[in-house]
Parts: sequence; structure tokens; C-alpha cells
Amino acid sequence: MKDQQGSNRISSGVIAAVSAVVVAVGGGVAWFTTQSNNTPTPSNPSGQIAQPAQPSTRQPGNEKTPNVYWLRPKDKNVTLVPQPVKVASVLPNQALEAAFQSLLAGPTEGTDSTTIPKGTKLLGLKAENNEVHVNLSEDFTGGGGSTSMMGRVGQVVYTATTLNPKAKVYIDVNGKPLDVLGGEGVEIQQPLTREQFQKDYPL
Repeated sequence: MKDQQGSNRISSGVIAAVSAVVVAVGGGVAWFTTQSNNTPTPSNPSGQIAQPAQPSTRQPGNEKTPNVYWLRPKDKNVTLVPQPVKVASVLPNQALEAAFQSLLAGPTEGTDSTTIPKGTKLLGLKAENNEVHVNLSEDFTGGGGSTSMMGRVGQVVYTATTLNPKAKVYIDVNGKPLDVLGGEGVEIQQPLTREQFQKDYPL
């Protein structure tokens, strides 16, 4: 009889211990569930998985607006007039190269003109350290009198310095410095600046 009562006590103790563990675990699960439910979740009405934002390939400030310079009749002379060209620039010389491509393609409308011979190609361009080096094809030297020669040099100088008006310009033809231009032998003193061009090569 005593043994049976002892067994009953042990059984009751084990049951009580197990019950306490179950209650403790159950309470922990309930607390964790409550905390999880309180965690704010981002609203997504569509139910789709939100994708991380993709970085923009076009950074602000990349767009530049260089000017291309054409010739326009003024009284008995001609004058250099700018035409803005919007360029999405990523590489260092990309805006200036795009401006020269537009210049060599020629004007598309209006009374503006160019004395740069058709077919002239841009062989190279480099702008750094307050200098701009422009390398043009042999076509640049062909045809026209002294006024035509000075006009085309002005177009190159002003377009080359559109982003830096104080820059010095070096003009090469097929990789060699341009010293004399045209049949009339217009001497080109390099480097050229806007100020020097206005003084030495009046249009």
C-alpha cells in the first residue's frame, strides 16, 4: 500500500513538472508570436515581392550643352554665332567630340554657314590642362580664299573652347601641326585662343 502511494506521488510529481514545462514553452511561443505580429511590415498592396531599387545609369550633371559655331553674314563681313548642342556626356571628351561631329556635319537650317570643307573628319580630340588638341583630316585645308580659311579656323577655335573659353587650341592635320593654311598661305600661329583669334584674324 505504501509502495503504491509512493508511485502515485512520483507520478503526480512528474506530471506536474511536465505540465510546468509545457506551460512555459507555450507561453514563450505565444510571446514570440505576439512580438512577430507587432513587427511592422512594408505595405505592398499588389502582393508582389519588392525588388531593390536599381541604380540609375544616368547620373545628374552628366548632360552638357556645348556650342557649335557657324558663320553668319553681318554687314559686309561675317561673324561667328553659337548653336547649343545638348549632349549626354559620360566620358571626359565626349561632349566636345559630339560638338565637333555636329560642326563637321554642317548647319542644317537658317542662314548660318560653314567654310569647313565637306568630308573633313575628326581624327582625334583631347582636352586637358587648359589645352585642346584637335586633329583633322587633310580635307580641312582644301579650297577657299583667305576669308574662308580664317572663318574655318575661327569655327574650330571657338567650338574647341566652348566649355573652356580661356583654353589654348592646337590644330593638327593628319597628326601634324597646322602652320600654313590654304593656297594663299595663311599662317597659323599656335596655340590659338579666342582673344588671339579676334586680334590676328579679324573676319
